[in-house]
Amino acid sequence: MAASATAPPESSKLRRIVAASLIGTTIEWYDFFLYGSAAALVFNKLFFPNSDPLVGTLLSFLTYAVGFAARPLGALVFGHYGDRLGRKKLLVLSLLLMGGATFAIGLLPTHATIGSAAPVLLTVLRLVQGFALGGEWGGAVLLVSEHGDARRRGFWASWPQTGAPAGQLLATGVLAALTALLSESAFTSWGWRIPFLLSGVLVFVGLWIRLSVDESPVFKAALAQAEQRKAESGQVEKMPLVAVLRHHWRDILIAMGARMAENISYYVVTAFILVYATTSAGLSKQTALNAVLIASAVHFAVIPLWGALSDRIGRRPVYLIGAVGVGAWMFPFFALIDTGSFGSLLLAVTVGLVLHGAMYAPQAAFFSEMFATRMRYSGASIGAQFSSVAAGAPAPLIATALLADYGTSTPIALYVIAAALLTIVAVACARETRDRDLASVEADVQNDDAARGARGSSADAPASA
Repeated sequence: MAASATAPPESSKLRRIVAASLIGTTIEWYDFFLYGSAAALVFNKLFFPNSDPLVGTLLSFLTYAVGFAARPLGALVFGHYGDRLGRKKLLVLSLLLMGGATFAIGLLPTHATIGSAAPVLLTVLRLVQGFALGGEWGGAVLLVSEHGDARRRGFWASWPQTGAPAGQLLATGVLAALTALLSESAFTSWGWRIPFLLSGVLVFVGLWIRLSVDESPVFKAALAQAEQRKAESGQVEKMPLVAVLRHHWRDILIAMGARMAENISYYVVTAFILVYATTSAGLSKQTALNAVLIASAVHFAVIPLWGALSDRIGRRPVYLIGAVGVGAWMFPFFALIDTGSFGSLLLAVTVGLVLHGAMYAPQAAFFSEMFATRMRYSGASIGAQFSSVAAGAPAPLIATALLADYGTSTPIALYVIAAALLTIVAVACARETRDRDLASVEADVQNDDAARGARGSSADAPASA
């Protein structure tokens, strides 16, 4: 029954599951964000040395964006097999792929050593990173959502979301420590490799924890029901991709729209800011990294609070607070940075990330509750990752290009505001999902299929005299 599939697990078991998802997502996001920070700081010199500094940064961010292009493919592949085989197996694979690619970047020869092959190899490894991350997010949040207490799903499912600021915190912290301890020449020569090689150690820790958790009980119950239907009626399930597009196309579009402001604002506030603060505001790399470091710690702390609030007032109201807030904050955000003060920079980034957290925290539960279990991995991953190609992937690139063309932050602020308006419309069109039983979505889909089958049989039957 639905009730048994969604019953709250023991608190110790749930905490272990949350820890497994959180540590895994932290490592994955550490790897992904480390690349973004390195792209802003050193990759333009190491892999595109013959370019103008700003053009080199643009090319560096272009390889950064390539990782996003692979995320939809990861969403499709991991979503398909995650809905067929289970969440746990695919999460282990995603961690191995991401960690292996990041470790390899740390060993990669630069342009000075192997010429044009260096940026090509860098791009290939970035594609592997993106492919792995495209499959990671959906599985991590579903593992917690499908295990957790339905009454506090927003809170528990928000913890894997803290993996993003935790990964950002870890990546930025390691880079900040290295830039503080090493000279500019030492960091550019070999110091930048250390955080990438560190990923190899982190992956072993993540695997040890992930292999210790159980598969989602909601998924196991849905799998048993599917096998029973097949045995009794010979009914074979459609591919998850086909099924989710048939039953949940509207929810996919809503999820994609909901991610626009969340994704774009995040990469403007955390990645592009390293360019803007150092080139336009005259601040040092260390100052910019420190501001992102402190703000990421605050971001980590507020995400579970926003998640808990979504359990009380609903996913949509909290999400809308974040979308409206981010749009309203953009002009003050750049005005504060332009003062050239560390305190103003810190305030700008911290408020931006707190408002971003209002969208990011309820997103895990919100997207999980939209889709039926046997297509949930596919639906949540497709909705989240396909939007990243149009949102997060080009955000630093577009922001850098706008800065180069106009020399002012105004068009960048308008760019984020436009994304916020799109997200507001998408979330306003969504249904509230806070009280939805994850197993009941499965039942709704089965009823819909039965109704379609009945209509089809009726249409095929000969007319009576």
